[in-house]
Amino acid sequence: MMFLLFVLTLLQGSALGGVLSESQRHVRHNKHPVPAVQSQKPITSTLTLSRTVTITISLSASDKNRSPLTEASPEAPYDRYFSTFDPLTSTASVITTAVPSGTAQILVSEKRPGTGFVPSSLETAGHVTTQPILTSSISQPTIFLSTPSTASTLPIDPTAATKMFSHDIFAEPIATDLPPSSITRKKDHPAPRLGIESTGPISTNKFYANFFLGNQNCPSYLFPYAVAWAQGKGASASWGISISHVEERQRVFGQVSPATGAAQYYINPVGIQSVCISAKELGPNTTLTSDLLTDFSARINLRPTAQAPPAIQFPFVQGSAFVSAIFNGATPLIQTGVFYKTVTRSTKEAKSGVTKYKLHLEDGTTWLLYAHHTRGDPLDLQVVNNGLAQSKGAFYGVIQIAKDSRNAEALYDQACGTYPVGVELYGNVKDTTGSYTFKFKKAGMHMTTLAMFALPHHKSSFDDETRAGMTNITLQTTTKGIATAVVADSWTMIEPDLPLNMGFVPWSPKAGSVSTLSSTAKAFIHNITLQELSQNMILQTNQNSMYFSGKALAKFATIVIAAHDVLGDKPLAQAGLDQLKIAFSRFSENKQQYPLVYESAWGGVVSSATYVTGNSGADFGNTYYNDHHFHYGYFVYCAAVIGHLDPSWVPVNKAFVNTLVRDFANPSSRDKLFPVWRAFDWYHGHSWAHGLFESLDGKDQESSSEDSMASYAIKMWGTVVGDRNMAARGNLMLAVQARSFRDYYLYNDNNTVQPPNFIGNKVAGILFENKIDHTTYFGMNIEYIQGIHMLPLLPHTPMARTPGFVAEEWNTYFSSGRANSVVGGWKGILFGNYATIDPRGAYAFFSTPDFDPSWLDGGASLTWYLCYSA
Repeated sequence: MMFLLFVLTLLQGSALGGVLSESQRHVRHNKHPVPAVQSQKPITSTLTLSRTVTITISLSASDKNRSPLTEASPEAPYDRYFSTFDPLTSTASVITTAVPSGTAQILVSEKRPGTGFVPSSLETAGHVTTQPILTSSISQPTIFLSTPSTASTLPIDPTAATKMFSHDIFAEPIATDLPPSSITRKKDHPAPRLGIESTGPISTNKFYANFFLGNQNCPSYLFPYAVAWAQGKGASASWGISISHVEERQRVFGQVSPATGAAQYYINPVGIQSVCISAKELGPNTTLTSDLLTDFSARINLRPTAQAPPAIQFPFVQGSAFVSAIFNGATPLIQTGVFYKTVTRSTKEAKSGVTKYKLHLEDGTTWLLYAHHTRGDPLDLQVVNNGLAQSKGAFYGVIQIAKDSRNAEALYDQACGTYPVGVELYGNVKDTTGSYTFKFKKAGMHMTTLAMFALPHHKSSFDDETRAGMTNITLQTTTKGIATAVVADSWTMIEPDLPLNMGFVPWSPKAGSVSTLSSTAKAFIHNITLQELSQNMILQTNQNSMYFSGKALAKFATIVIAAHDVLGDKPLAQAGLDQLKIAFSRFSENKQQYPLVYESAWGGVVSSATYVTGNSGADFGNTYYNDHHFHYGYFVYCAAVIGHLDPSWVPVNKAFVNTLVRDFANPSSRDKLFPVWRAFDWYHGHSWAHGLFESLDGKDQESSSEDSMASYAIKMWGTVVGDRNMAARGNLMLAVQARSFRDYYLYNDNNTVQPPNFIGNKVAGILFENKIDHTTYFGMNIEYIQGIHMLPLLPHTPMARTPGFVAEEWNTYFSSGRANSVVGGWKGILFGNYATIDPRGAYAFFSTPDFDPSWLDGGASLTWYLCYSA
């Protein structure tokens, strides 16, 4: 068994620039058995972290051979990381002296700062290691599908719904009525709503979810800061909210691949308590509650007891330049687990009514504290000891904390006194140009302009007015490169290349939609199409999983659309369409193996699988809101194909399909049944797949391609049903994702956002808020890791997976015959992807006489791959 001898507590925010063994990696789960290995002499290695600190890692040889995905105890999985220290209550020697900028309180004694940990494993409940492809064998049909003599279909122009200008595309709800009556209702959910005071639907996949999950003490990532309820633990022993910020030098990198020279992962230390905002009134009976939970923000309340009013309220908004805390008569405690060297009160107020302090910590960092008192006395801090500075009296107003970086002090002096409490999202589309705007809702000194931090994909899409507010103040983020401070009360981002001409047939940004094939290719593909449409569609789509059922439905939808729009055989398409409607009706009538339920505890449509089985990981955690945009996106795409070919089908099925869209992509708070934007994160530019499971590394997502598939499905369904705003949102989301994926998921050689020693992996693997891990939850094969960012291959694929990127990735991993050694459905996925750079080569692979059907994922078809590459 591996054990870590931390000859430190990861001192002074130390440069954790070392390499940890795979078995130390911070990952979520693994349910594959680990072979027993006889005990062997431990191997010890030492990593130098600074001049004064070393970390010694001792592990047995069995650990060296162990799977990198380690399993944690399901009971209190993270408690072992959060050590309990005796609170620093005794006084320490403090020298008070006048300095040019103010009055400094200097600590005579020195303490070794506690600076976090790199966890070795994560809680496993609810996370499945099943491969995301259907691997069951498909029987070849013995009787071919009979076709009607005539077919009546009314295909429509797939760009029609987006030709008209849409005003605010986020203003109108998709619908506000109850889900169809076939979807039963429940008031309970297996995940309790811990401390949530808001009523109505709650966003389950947002950055703040750790505040109401598990023990409520895992971090939430604001970018650039991380915040967590200290809960009386850690080096500070505080009962307040701890604040941390991790520098690039503190990252831990994984083993380097001999083939690519890239580190397998990088992770940032967790549990650093640089500054804690607390109150004298808080203690062991403290209760954390949350309210005002939106798609961009949350308010966290710390109460001395469950019945008491909040001692402190924290409005958390993504990108905040300050961590702000509102006091209404409690006595502030400013604590630290990194420990003070000096605490200096500035002689001059930062602005009228705003007291300013500089906190110099033992790790060499400086934090700025601003206190705007709205009544009563200004904040007057008395340093008690190395970990505690206490107010001399009650405080009314807001305390704000920011980390000082190069030349940042003047900016913070200018921006202090105001703080964001939420974000209003606006957007519009005109022709091929789309824009979206963050209008920040703020409190405090309303005449002061906000400072907020922008991520790289924001910067590259700012309009001129927003770009004018950019400063030279930057802070490192955990996984999104360098954040830049912007002084503005709103941001507008422009996407100039919306894919309006993307329809149901293969598409590329340069060529547009391509549906013309040679007569030879048509004849060859037609024979295969007839065979594939003659398969037992009803049986194949009857899975015990919404995910696998959706994939199977999408497979047949691609075949039907190919028969109709590419091959031009409308009778064959009609015959397949008739079967597809029957297969889909099992789900629209909610008669599948695990029917959907609408549960009002969180507000959403979920699989009943966990209710029935008690297994939180059933159907990839669907009941706990994992992966809803993946699961339901396939259904929405299939429905769009059916509605495209038979508009008369839409009225009967629209409510069901819209319910699925509302669950994961509701744009409006006027829809009182579903949270706004459950999956898609407009701040980050992509979705989060991680539902109601606490995690030290925050939210995560494994498949960027299924994320954009869901956006493509929204675009096409909106187009088919004539919902111009929905279609516009889908187009805009595809453009935003293409931009953000280039920075965070899909790495060209010229990527400047991710660490240079990581971009050689070409894809993220699993992107967390706190780490990126070039792996999957279901195995370490390279075709799994790269392929999960390819599937499904649909018209939207080339928008994000550009020819330049695909060529680099192919040459890194699959060229020179290496792809031929891959087995199973992943082989088809690789060669389908290959069509982006070598369509002839891909077509030759799929059209070979000895093509093995096992090379097809059960969610993909040979018909579609041939049309895609022809």
